[in-house]
Amino acid sequence: MNEIRSIEEAQMKEDVTFFRPGDTVKVHFKIVEGGKERIQIYEGLVIAIKNSRIGRTFTVRKNSYGVGVERIFPLHSPRIANIEVSRSGKVRRAKLYYIRHKIGKAAKIKELLGKKSTVTKHTTVSVPKVQAGSPGGEV
Repeated sequence: MNEIRSIEEAQMKEDVTFFRPGDTVKVHFKIVEGGKERIQIYEGLVIAIKNSRIGRTFTVRKNSYGVGVERIFPLHSPRIANIEVSRSGKVRRAKLYYIRHKIGKAAKIKELLGKKSTVTKHTTVSVPKVQAGSPGGEV
């Protein structure tokens, strides 16, 4: 049993991007055509994450020319070059299979906004200075 675990740990990726169901992701997938290898980007909504350890998979759904297309990716596959989270979604379910039956705007997921405590690089905050001799200046 420990031998199997050691083999699995050797094949697992260590730099896996964190994402959840409801997030819109771009999966950079290596495709071999003939003798050439290229990277194809598959962008869509993560509707499910299954299993654990080396067998972990995630399902990405997108609309291609009005037709819903789903693809299941193994998370630790050597063919996945990169996973980018382009948009975080606000959902209350682990499996979003109900999206399959929605059409148009009803299939949209609300965006999860960032925390209010985070401050961007370009934001400056000015604090008024209080003199020691003025009223309310003593602490």
